[in-house]
Amino acid sequence: MLTIQQVLKQTQTQLASISSSPELEARLLLTQVLKQSLSYIYACSDKILTKPQIQSYQKLIQRRQQGEPLAYIQQQKEFWSLNFRVTPDVLIPRPETELLVELTLKLLPQETASIADLGTGSGAIIIALATEHPQWSCYATDISHSALSIARHNAKQHQCTNIQFFQSNWLQALANNSAQKFDAIISNPPYISEQEYPHYQMGLHKEPKSALVSADNGLSDIKYIARTAINSLKPQGYLLLEHGYQQGLAVMEILRQYGYTQVQSYQDLAGLDRVVCGQIN
Repeated sequence: MLTIQQVLKQTQTQLASISSSPELEARLLLTQVLKQSLSYIYACSDKILTKPQIQSYQKLIQRRQQGEPLAYIQQQKEFWSLNFRVTPDVLIPRPETELLVELTLKLLPQETASIADLGTGSGAIIIALATEHPQWSCYATDISHSALSIARHNAKQHQCTNIQFFQSNWLQALANNSAQKFDAIISNPPYISEQEYPHYQMGLHKEPKSALVSADNGLSDIKYIARTAINSLKPQGYLLLEHGYQQGLAVMEILRQYGYTQVQSYQDLAGLDRVVCGQIN
């Protein structure tokens, strides 16, 4: 029989071709099998594993070797220091998207606000904001019923009672109420073009394509949101859109064409253009 240390040594080699951090991933997958913490894996490296444990572990390793993201295998991902349930029905939350949360909190310092998150997916963005400001009125839409089920689960897990979820194509369900206006509308929409998508497939082919790819060189959904959101914002309200790192200038021009002012581009931690924000008068 093999010890934890011996099994980890073998599997790190197996993961080296698929992962930039094979040692960590090997340990994380083993915590899933053993239902133990990382500290346990480190402290008990001489513990002998049973045959069923090794078999279960190898099945997870094989899934990872086949390109399945670690987050889907573990069915969880951290975002904004919160843990979110994720499945192949939703995109995996990414660190660069936290910029949307940071900017919204900076732009809306008031105690009360009404905000909407379009294409919420796992609910990571709106739940992060709702936990920071439980007194805010929060709304979230997604066209996918399965995605909304995940988002509602995550909201319940984090005890967010200030979010209303709607199955909707972007803003349509919310725009039906002409009296409903928002201080901010936020979205991380699809922004990869069909031409670009094959180059991303190694990392993204297990995630929902509909949440990644957009027509018109990746700008179709961004244009639609910019055009329709302006009628649902309060005076001085903000639209914040995540986009591809080469789309900053194009997205800024789109917002200006639709009448937004104070249009600015913001960079992520890697120094890449990531979010464009515009305001209405």
